[in-house]
Amino acid sequence: MSNINLIIEERSRDIGNFMVGRLLPFRKKRMVGPFIFIDHMGPKSLAKDENLDVPPHPHIGLSTLTYLFEGEIIHKDSLGTEQLIKPGAVNWMTAGKGIVHSERTPDKLRNTETNLHGLQIWVALPLDKENMEPTFTHTEAEELPSWQEDGIHYKLIAGSAFHKVSPVPVHSDLYFIEIKAQEKRTLNIGNELYGESAIYILEGEISTEDQSFGNKQILVAKESSLCEFTIHENTTIYIFGGHPFEEERKIYWNFVASSQETIDKAKEDWKRSKFPKIPNEEDFVPLPG
Repeated sequence: MSNINLIIEERSRDIGNFMVGRLLPFRKKRMVGPFIFIDHMGPKSLAKDENLDVPPHPHIGLSTLTYLFEGEIIHKDSLGTEQLIKPGAVNWMTAGKGIVHSERTPDKLRNTETNLHGLQIWVALPLDKENMEPTFTHTEAEELPSWQEDGIHYKLIAGSAFHKVSPVPVHSDLYFIEIKAQEKRTLNIGNELYGESAIYILEGEISTEDQSFGNKQILVAKESSLCEFTIHENTTIYIFGGHPFEEERKIYWNFVASSQETIDKAKEDWKRSKFPKIPNEEDFVPLPG
């Protein structure tokens, strides 16, 4: 019997001046473990007159994880943070009770031809952390656990797995793992995983039980302990998941919460300019609708 519970295809979404591939949430699967939102940005070639400009916008009840394959983004937030993120590094912002941030092409890359490619991920916070003070952490690429085994390259981007722990300060039991193969190999890593689990195929191909799957697909497992598959040559995948929460999470725009009242309050606070401000940034994204 197949261990694949659901196949999610990447869907195009317009986020202003940039098109992304939406992976989560999905109508048949709102979350995988604590992961509630995943966008695949690009790959996008930006002309000299094109830039990524996402003005100040708010978040509550979640942590954002930004991971780039190509290009650079400058992150600014209402804590006063100004951080350049490059490929392989991790920006981890925990919104808690409320934070505002912007994401833009750095000044040094404006008026130049550049490429932008990466993942934008939201991880819902556990109930006792939903109203925590906001924080921001940047982790350089060389700080992440990285190793090779039988010709396969592994990187633990966030969480814990394979008896290793990423320095990214997560708030629940989860994992986000990069696996790259130059040659065809069969992997059986179910005993390294826990909770709910899914595979995102960035490029290349994997196969299991006489079925093959290509890029821009998420495969959600019925049981993470049965995670066995063949990864083909020149393939990059991301395995993510963890223990799910008991309580349902609601999502509206950039807000995640366990109660509708919290969502409604955040909506009103943003309309009334009650969220903290980013220093020296006056523009903003209005509340939808």
